[in-house]
Amino acid sequence: MVQTKLYIVLFFFIHFSVISQEKIQFDSVFNNDIKSKAEKFKEEINFRKAQSFFIKNNWDSTLVYSMKQLSTSKNSELKEFCRYFRGVSFKNKKLFNEAKKEFNKISSSFKFYYQVNTKLGEIALQQKEFEKALKYFEEVEKLSKSIQFGLKKSIVFHNKGICYLHLERFDEAEKYLFKSAVLQEIEGDSLMLGGSYMDIANLYYTQYKDSQAIPFFKKAYDLSKKVKSFELKRTATLNMAVVEENRKNFSQALVYRKEFEAWKDSLNDQNKVWAVADFEKKFAVQQKQKEVNVLAAENKAKIAERNGFIISSALLLILFGTGVYFYRQKIKSSKIILKQKNELDELNATKDKLFSIVSHDLRSSVNALKTSNSKLLENLESKNFSELDVLLHNNSTIANGAYNLLDNLLNWALLQTKQAYFYQESLHLSSIVKHVEYNYKPLMLNKNLDFKSNVNGSDYVFADMDSVKITIRNFLDNAIKFSKENGSISIYSKPSTEEFCYLVIEDTGLGMSNATREELLKDTVLLSKKKNDDIIGTGLGLQLCKSMIYKNGGKLEIESEEGVGTKIIIALQKFKNHG
Repeated sequence: MVQTKLYIVLFFFIHFSVISQEKIQFDSVFNNDIKSKAEKFKEEINFRKAQSFFIKNNWDSTLVYSMKQLSTSKNSELKEFCRYFRGVSFKNKKLFNEAKKEFNKISSSFKFYYQVNTKLGEIALQQKEFEKALKYFEEVEKLSKSIQFGLKKSIVFHNKGICYLHLERFDEAEKYLFKSAVLQEIEGDSLMLGGSYMDIANLYYTQYKDSQAIPFFKKAYDLSKKVKSFELKRTATLNMAVVEENRKNFSQALVYRKEFEAWKDSLNDQNKVWAVADFEKKFAVQQKQKEVNVLAAENKAKIAERNGFIISSALLLILFGTGVYFYRQKIKSSKIILKQKNELDELNATKDKLFSIVSHDLRSSVNALKTSNSKLLENLESKNFSELDVLLHNNSTIANGAYNLLDNLLNWALLQTKQAYFYQESLHLSSIVKHVEYNYKPLMLNKNLDFKSNVNGSDYVFADMDSVKITIRNFLDNAIKFSKENGSISIYSKPSTEEFCYLVIEDTGLGMSNATREELLKDTVLLSKKKNDDIIGTGLGLQLCKSMIYKNGGKLEIESEEGVGTKIIIALQKFKNHG
C-alpha cells in the first residue's frame, strides 16, 4: 500500500503544477496589461518582443529579449515585468533554481506580486521544501479576492494541504484538503475534486485509518468515470485494486486490475478505435450510396412534382402573408385615426367648455361691475359715503377676480401652445413666498383673516421662477376666496426629503368632499364642474397649477375636509448643489 500512496501524492503534485498555470482570467488581464505597456513604451523594442513571445509561450525567445531589455533599459517598471517573464520561462523549462533567482529580484510593489508568491510556492512544492511552500501560499491566502485575478482559493488550499501532509501535520492537512474539496464542489471542478478525494484518502491511509480512507478512494473512482483524464482514471482504478487486495477481496481486485490495464495506452487504443470506426463508416457510406443510386431514378420524377408543390405553396404563403400584413396595417391605421379623433374630440370639448365657463364668468363679472357702478352713481348723488366705500371695495374685488381669470387664461394658453418662457434655476423658496404674500395681505385684512408664514429659510428649489409664483398666487387666492371672515391661512414648510422640498398652504375655509378632491387631482385636460357660482371658479387656475408643478418635476397633494378647511401640499425638486 505504501507504493500506491507515494504514486498518488507524486501524481497530484504534477497535476496541480499544471493546473495552477491555467488561469484564463489572470492570463487575459496580465496579457492586456503588458500589451498596453508595450504600446505605451513603443521605443522599447526588446520589451515589445519579449512580451509578444511570452504571450505565445515561446520561452527561449522570451528569455533572450527580456535579458536584452534588462541590460539596456533603465525603466524600473518594465524591468519588473521582464524578471517575471524570465521566472515563468525558467519554471516552465523546469529550471527551478534560475526561476527562483528571477522571482526573488521582483519587489513587493509589483502589481502582480501575488502571482510571484504563487510561483515560488509551486517551485518549493516541486523541490519538496514544504515549509517554504507553506509560507508563500499563506501570503497569497491573506490577499483579498479583488486583487487575485484568476487565482482559485481551492488550489491554494489544496497545495497547503499537500504541504501539511508531507510534514505529517495531519490535522492541518485534513482541514485544508476538505476546504479545497468544498470549494471544488461549488466550482464544479470534477477533475480537481477527484484528486482531492484521493489525497484525503491517502491522508487517512497514512494514519492507518482505513475505514475513513476507503470511502474517499471509492468517491474518487466514481468521479473518474465522469472526467476525460486518463491519468485520473488509471490512478483511481489502481487505488481500488489495492484497497480490495488489502480486504482479501481478490475477485473484485482482479476486476479493478483488468480495468487499470485497459486504461494503459488508452490514447493509442482510442486512435485505433477511431481508425476502425472511420473505415467502417466509409464502407457503410459506399453501401448506402448504392442504395441511393437505385432510388435516384424513382425520386427524380417526384422531385419535379415536389418542387412544383413547394413553389406553389411558397407563392400562396407570400400572398397570404402580404394580405395579412396589409390588413394589419389597415387595422393599425384605423386605430391610430380613431385615437387621434378621440383626442381631438376631447380637446374640442375642453375648448368649448373653457370658452363657455370663461365667457360666463367674465359676463358675470362685467354684469356685477355694471350693477355695482349703477349703485355707485346713485350713492354718489346721495353722498352716502359709507356705502360708496363698500361698493368701491366690491368693484376692486370683482376687477381682481376678472384680472386673475384672464391672467390664468393667458398663462394656460401659453403653456398649452408651448410659447411660455421656462427656465429652471436655484430659487430661495422663502423669498418667493414673501414676494407673493405681500400682494395678498390687503385682501386678507379686508376679510379679517389671520395669516401666518413659516417657510424654512434654508430651502432652495430647482424650478422656474414665474411658474412657481403663479402656482403659489393661485393657491393663496383660492385660500382667501374659500375662507370665511375671521378665518386663518398658513404657509409653512414640511420637513424636506433628499429629493423634494415641501410647501404647505393651509386654510380654515369651506373645504371639499373626498370625491371633489380626487376629481381635482385627476390627470385630465377637462375643467372641474362648477358647484356654486358665487364661490367656485372655472377650475382653470388649478389645471394651470398642476401643469406647472409637473413641468417643474414636482408633485401636488390635497388634504381637505368639508367645513374644516383645505391643505395644499406642493413638492418641488430640491436644488442639491447649493453651498
